[in-house]
Amino acid sequence: MKRLIFLGPPGAGKGTQAKILAEFLQIPHISTGDILRHAIQEKTDLGIQAQAYMDKGELVPDKLVEDMVEERLKKSDAKSGWILDGFPRKVTQAEFLAKLLENLGQGGEKVVNLDAPDETVVSRLLGRGRKDDTKEVIRRRLEVYRDDTAPLINYYSQREKLLTVNGNQSQEEVFTALQNIIAT
Repeated sequence: MKRLIFLGPPGAGKGTQAKILAEFLQIPHISTGDILRHAIQEKTDLGIQAQAYMDKGELVPDKLVEDMVEERLKKSDAKSGWILDGFPRKVTQAEFLAKLLENLGQGGEKVVNLDAPDETVVSRLLGRGRKDDTKEVIRRRLEVYRDDTAPLINYYSQREKLLTVNGNQSQEEVFTALQNIIAT
């Protein structure tokens, strides 16, 4: 039974590795971004609420994201394990998730911190060629990520759930490292 939470800066390869690993383990890759897009597309109650915030250019409130994650983790395919990507993003969300998993009887999760140096991340993101991926914007996103996530890394480290993987390697080397740490 594998329950994994992926952390890491933008461009570290979280999404790519989570998808590959989820397929390998035959468990769902649960991305909060995908959940949000799907809920909006399907016009679920939560999706309609989220769309209203996004239309105003506002962030979707934590409570709404938490409700979406809860709804997703209650689905039958998540009972045998999952990889969470993009949630939690802060300690309050991690505390919510811990209570939720306890209530669902889905404890035993491990947290994978896919770490990569800023220079690697900047060059990867610039390589995507997106208009909004300028050096300044990327550096600011990294700053925000480090500020928001450092407490989260400490939170999981204190609970002995944190596993760190060097994301500054080839895709194959990172996948091998992930297989090795989750096997233990």
